[in-house]
Amino acid sequence: MFFLKELPSRRILENYKSRFPEMNVASVEGALKLMHRASMLIRRIDTYFSAHDFSQLRFLICIVIHRDPEANGLTPSGIRERIDVSKPVLTRTLQSMAKAGFVEFEKLENDKRAKLVILTDKALRKLQELLPGYYSLLDEHMATQEEDDG
Repeated sequence: MFFLKELPSRRILENYKSRFPEMNVASVEGALKLMHRASMLIRRIDTYFSAHDFSQLRFLICIVIHRDPEANGLTPSGIRERIDVSKPVLTRTLQSMAKAGFVEFEKLENDKRAKLVILTDKALRKLQELLPGYYSLLDEHMATQEEDDG
């Protein structure tokens, strides 16, 4: 995560360029601004989910399972293919979600060792609660960025 509160000025970046001639000041400046904006958005999203007694990871797990209406659920490995999270973190999170009543596990008929992660009605209600505010937050953030860019 990127947590510089104040980005370096153009003058500072140009000073670095004098020492590192291969540096492209415009590219570095643009990348720093992008990383700063992304970190600010992530902070807002984390605050939003925290206020709703949820986490961004729990939300992402619910979304990747929910967004495929054809599937009844996903295996843990299928979830990991869709979000960037380590196996131990995913396992702990799924266990806590099961304990909280957001997911259930169902054994697969063709592989008794594998399990399908299924959203419960409680998880579906939570998504219904979170999605409007989440989309609104993204929209507000983009509108603010467009004003800043304009």
